[in-house]
Amino acid sequence: MKKLVPFAVDVVLVVVFCMLGRNSHGESVLAGLGRTFWPFGTGLLLGWVIAVAVASGREGASAAKRFDARAAWPTGVIIWVSTLVGGMLLRGVSGQGTAFSFILVATGFLGLFLVGWRAALRFIR
Repeated sequence: MKKLVPFAVDVVLVVVFCMLGRNSHGESVLAGLGRTFWPFGTGLLLGWVIAVAVASGREGASAAKRFDARAAWPTGVIIWVSTLVGGMLLRGVSGQGTAFSFILVATGFLGLFLVGWRAALRFIR
């Protein structure tokens, strides 16, 4: 159960990112949240899969032993980049906008959200 907490934190933060974006454009926050969330949620899930695969590939150790979901590097960075790139690609192919300014804002917010809490946790420890 403890290992799922970082994943849940990431999901909540991506939902908050999507809600903030919808609100900033004067859109109904809850009505279209699923449409806004699914590309980034899919990218997030893919990032987690990649992060676990990277951890399991190091030194032949099993993923369960090597994977640290709370590490800013490489876990947080992998999850951030995958969420961003996957989200933008899926938004593009589904006809949702990917304006350059949106990519810049998403890069900053997702980086702050997905890597930031991990870095803060390490700093506190």
